[in-house]
Amino acid sequence: MKLKGKVAVITGAAQGIGYATARKFLEEGAAVALADLSLDALQAARSSLKPNGEIVETFSVDVTRREQLDEMVGQLRERLGRIDILVNNAGITLDARIQNMTEEQFDRVIDVNLKGTYNSSKAVLGAMLEQGSGVILNASSVVGLYGNFGQTNYAASKFGVIGFVKTWARELGPKGIRCNAVCPGFIATPILETIPQRVLSQLTERVPMRRLGRPEEVANVYAFLASDEASYINGAVIEVAGGLTV
Repeated sequence: MKLKGKVAVITGAAQGIGYATARKFLEEGAAVALADLSLDALQAARSSLKPNGEIVETFSVDVTRREQLDEMVGQLRERLGRIDILVNNAGITLDARIQNMTEEQFDRVIDVNLKGTYNSSKAVLGAMLEQGSGVILNASSVVGLYGNFGQTNYAASKFGVIGFVKTWARELGPKGIRCNAVCPGFIATPILETIPQRVLSQLTERVPMRRLGRPEEVANVYAFLASDEASYINGAVIEVAGGLTV
């Protein structure tokens, strides 16, 4: 069990890649705190994940609200005394061509995906610095590396979280804290449900493996990076995209 004895916080944990990551971490022995906006979705996730291991708690938090994150971290530290892993998975899309994108669309995606990642990381950092150890994993995207039509805001936010880990790897590595980014490609999650099937088929054809990725395939990478098996991986950006960008 790669993560036995570890305490992990996963944002955006109620569905998709976040949910799959929570399940994988539980299977690997971690105690997991699920954080998401929807209390109902969190409760459903907790019920379905319960047989897999120990869920410390569920927290209904908005990652754009630092005070909510601080309260969550305070409760976890009081109960368990430590936080070993943070997976910054929470994110949204509000797509439009640049000429049609509203200020609200741009600002909301940046606030959640970029500032939310900053907020969550700042919230856990005190615990990790005191421990002299920790792992911060940021959810980026292949869009953050190569851009994508109609996703100015999303591309900027996902490129930004790569910049975070490149910087934090330098700043926090000497403190025993590793920081890495994972860049999924087209993964079969609810975020793709708004895409017409015709377009989805075209996207799939671009992948050499000729299929969408599964959330658990991304979760497996997070579990490895969070574990001591990845103890010398710091500042890395890992694509999980089936060869999409080859």
